This record gives sequence, structure tokens and C-alpha cells, in this order.
Amino acid sequence: MASPLASRRRRRLSTRTIIVLAVVAFVLVVAIIAVIGITVTRGLYSLTAQAPEVGTVMIAPTQSKARTALENVPMDAAGTAATQYLADQPTAYWLTPEHDPIGTAGTTVVSLVSQARDQKRAAAMVVYGLPDRDCGNHSAGGLSAIDYPVWIDEIAAALKTAPDVQKIVVLEPDSIALASECGDIPTRAGYLSRAVDALASTGTWIYIDGGHSAWHSPDDMAALIRQMGLIDRVRGVATNVSNYQSSHAEFAYAHALSDRLGGTHAIIDTSRNGSATAGSAWCNPPRQTVGAPGGTYGDDVVDTNLWIKPPGESDGTCNGGPAAGVWWPKAAEDLTRDVR
Repeated sequence: MASPLASRRRRRLSTRTIIVLAVVAFVLVVAIIAVIGITVTRGLYSLTAQAPEVGTVMIAPTQSKARTALENVPMDAAGTAATQYLADQPTAYWLTPEHDPIGTAGTTVVSLVSQARDQKRAAAMVVYGLPDRDCGNHSAGGLSAIDYPVWIDEIAAALKTAPDVQKIVVLEPDSIALASECGDIPTRAGYLSRAVDALASTGTWIYIDGGHSAWHSPDDMAALIRQMGLIDRVRGVATNVSNYQSSHAEFAYAHALSDRLGGTHAIIDTSRNGSATAGSAWCNPPRQTVGAPGGTYGDDVVDTNLWIKPPGESDGTCNGGPAAGVWWPKAAEDLTRDVR
């Protein structure tokens, strides 16, 4: 039979052992939490990759209209050379319900992010399917109120499959700048808010419509943006999309918007602003040229510039152009005359 002293020693030893084990366990838990914390932090950093910046390079999508035009659109030698040049340039891909309807949009997005992963580049997409998106102008159309969120959810689900890829979405160009002309601002704001909610969960850098320097004043554009209730839920605004204003004017405009919107960021479309002589003309103005390649410029407000509107696609049936979005070899030739 053990003595009371031996029993006390065993109890004392057990207590010390428990204390030691508890300390060891605590240290291990802290270490595990630290590792998990680092992993999560890195995972989120990887998920959102890095904000667009000077040096960001996008893919040149295999689905671009320039590339498909090489196989499907009759062109002379000059048109083919211009189209081949533009097909090779990093440019955003436009997701539209006309070309990527419900049931196929997700497949397109998966392909785009797969290309970005393979090339170690960014995937940049323009989401352009808002109900009554262009208020009956050259790019009239868009989805119904019922179908739009279905389409957006399909795009969002596909974006979620690539947490390791830098993804950039320009959401509904012209949608905010045109809001006062289209009327029913609250309804339009609701569509955009629903889209931002879906896309924000995908680790994607989202830029909403910021108009351009020759359209609304910074005060008026900032007021429209504030009415949408989105600016605190996205990275910033996209300016000069599908337009021709100079980079100098757009930088100044982006800074003016940022001052009025609490320091928001911006990206600038330089795909067709090399000449910047169009003034307020926006529909296939003549004698324009491609601008600086994406990733050339940036500062504390402007994350960088990108080619958002694919050069060579028509703005609409004006100045001799075909329907909006159709590949136009003549425009491709004119826009690239100084770089080929």
C-alpha cells in the first residue's frame, strides 16, 4: 500500500505534468493559429492577388473578336496585319449576353482565368448586360430584370474557381454616366448593387463606371456615383472606357473624382486615346490611334491604365461603321497606323 507521501508526490507529479502539457498545448495552439493566420492572410492576398498597378499585364484572350475575325472576316493584307497586331495585344474581354448568354458565360470566364493562370497574367473582363444598358442608343439591349442576376451569378461562380488569379472586372460601362438620361436611377442602382454583391465575393477587383473627362463635370459625376451607393464596396471607377480622351485629361479627372469620393481609386482606358483629338465625339471618330499599352501609367489614385475597349470594334453605325461591337478592319488599320 502506498504511503500518503508517495500519493501526494504522484499527485504533485501529475499536476506538474498537466501544467507542462497545458503549456505545451498552448504553445502549439498559438503556433497553429499563427500558421493558419499567415495562411489565411496569404490566401486572401492571393485571392485578390494584387491591385492593378504599373506593370500589370493582361492576357490577350483567345476569344477576342480580333482573333476570331482572322478566321471569319474577309480582309485584305493591310486589314489582316492590323487585326493580327491587335489580337496579340493584352485587352479586356467583354462579356455580353448577346455573345455569352446564360449557360455559356461561366464557361467563357473559366477559360479566361485559365489563360491568365497559364500565362501568369491578369484576366480583365467587362460585364456589359445591364437591363436597358444603353437607353436605346447604339449598344441598346441587355438582359431582363429576371435574367440579369442569373447571368451575374453564373459569372461570379466562375470567377470563384480561380482564387489564385488576378481578376479585374469593369462593371457596366456608361451605366452610371447615363443614369440621369435613362431615368429611374433607383432601379438601375439596385441592379448594380446586386451585381457588386455577387462579384465582391469572388476576390475580384471591381471598377464601376466613372464616365470620362469630356462628359459630366467631376461634381456631377461624383453625385451620380454617390447615388448608386457602391463606391465603398468596390476598388474604384473606370474612366474613358470606349472613349478617346487624353491620358493627361483623364488623370486629372480621376483625381478630381477621387477627391470628391473619399479617395477612391481608378483605372483609365487608353486603348484608343493615342491621338486624343476627338473632342466630345465618341462614335467612330476618324484619325484616332491606339494609346499607351496597359500597365504603363499610374499614381496614388490611378492604379494603372488598361486597354478596356478592344480597338477595331465599331462604336456603332456612324462614320461608316458597322453595328456596335462588330469587328471593323478599316478601324483596325486606322488605329494601328503608327505602331505597325
